[in-house]
Amino acid sequence: MIRFLLIFSPLIALAAWFLSSAQAASTAEWNPLFDGKTLNGWVQRGGKAKFSVAHGEIVGSSVPGTGNSFLCTTRDYTNFVLELDFKTVSGLNSGVQIRSHAFDVPTEFDHNGKVIRIPAGRVHGYQIEIDPSERAWSGGVFEEGRRGWLGNLKTNEAARATYRSNDWNQFRIEATAGMIKTSINGVPAVGLKDAVTRSGFVGLQVHGVGNRTNVMEVRFRNIRIQELP
Repeated sequence: MIRFLLIFSPLIALAAWFLSSAQAASTAEWNPLFDGKTLNGWVQRGGKAKFSVAHGEIVGSSVPGTGNSFLCTTRDYTNFVLELDFKTVSGLNSGVQIRSHAFDVPTEFDHNGKVIRIPAGRVHGYQIEIDPSERAWSGGVFEEGRRGWLGNLKTNEAARATYRSNDWNQFRIEATAGMIKTSINGVPAVGLKDAVTRSGFVGLQVHGVGNRTNVMEVRFRNIRIQELP
């Protein structure tokens, strides 16, 4: 049986936890995941949304009649700090995958006695939510294609309030051993202990939009990573 623990600490305790980990990572070297000009080092998986580069940004554009689409790094990462800026229009959900996978054959995952079947090619794994709705759970941790919500922002008004609609926002995402910590615009969002997956690719999502034909965009820039021991 897989067991996981969500941490709903008071904001002060959560901030202290983030500060201690930031100090530990302060000497690690930063490396860009995006060169600002091409999609070298990335591969598309899942749906048929369009990914392109413009003005030093990765642009994900919605396409009607297709499922969730992901632009994924061609290599995996284990322990790291990931930072990036993002901007999405109202109505287009998105997210940042970490420690994620898409296998060539169908797989099964046992969760609390329930078997979750994952089709071949299905992107699944931890997703740091980009939520432009009134709920404003950007920075929450959702497990795409598997268990669903692992850490939301129901009790974190400070993080919800910092989201800037139709404007640039920043994520800081730390994954070390069995812990994931997220912050949005410098405000701690979620601290999660979960040891199910320790390594995988990073991905940028364009959520499916059903049959809507108006093109909606999500943009990403300044994508960089610190790999940790």
